[in-house]
Amino acid sequence: MTEKLSNEELERRFGDVEENLKVIRENIARAAQQSGRRPEDITLLAATKTVPVEVVNRSIELGVDHIGENRVQELTDKYESYDLERCRLHFIGHLQVNKVKYLVGRVAMIQSVDSEKLAAEISRLSVKKGITTDVLLEVNIGREESKSGVMPELLPELLEKVSRLPAVRVRGLMAIPPAGASEAENRNFFLRMDQYFVDTKREKSDNVSMDYLSMGMSADYPQAILAGANMVRVGTALYGPRNYAIKR
Repeated sequence: MTEKLSNEELERRFGDVEENLKVIRENIARAAQQSGRRPEDITLLAATKTVPVEVVNRSIELGVDHIGENRVQELTDKYESYDLERCRLHFIGHLQVNKVKYLVGRVAMIQSVDSEKLAAEISRLSVKKGITTDVLLEVNIGREESKSGVMPELLPELLEKVSRLPAVRVRGLMAIPPAGASEAENRNFFLRMDQYFVDTKREKSDNVSMDYLSMGMSADYPQAILAGANMVRVGTALYGPRNYAIKR
């Protein structure tokens, strides 16, 4: 469930999003140029957890063309109301195998594949629907027991197994550094992910094209870009603080 906003509050949020988006684009452009790339080489994905559909659609009107949901139930609740003619919808949260059926055929990409079992279910349902589903492999870069993601040393094995599955195409890697990490620690995590990305890109495999390194969020996306990210997932910096008090 998301907030129900009055017309006055919606207008205020629309204005905030417009101003926030300008700042984010400026920051992305600056970081891209500092890392020897063009601003258009970086994909901004708007993380839309708990954000009202009207506000998300306003950001799409302003040119945001990739959005990402963290929760399957929220994605299905908001799906029909999104302006998907002008943007691509991603799933960016932890995904249980039994929830894959709600996503295949609806999303442009699943960014959180961390096991052969999950990839196999995506493959099975994609074959059934006669489509190919793009995925990113999620790496547990901080080696946190409480977080999803494949351990770095197991990434080559998972990549090999997923690459053999029909109707699944690996498009890159995704990671979330540990919460509370220092700026220096974050930089090391990001640089390590970039090295995994580069190393994996060198290995040519069927059904694998290392196009996206998805890392960096509201607090650290410029830093992630400087370390090599070409997709950043920004929510709070664009839409404002999330209201976690909403009953779900």
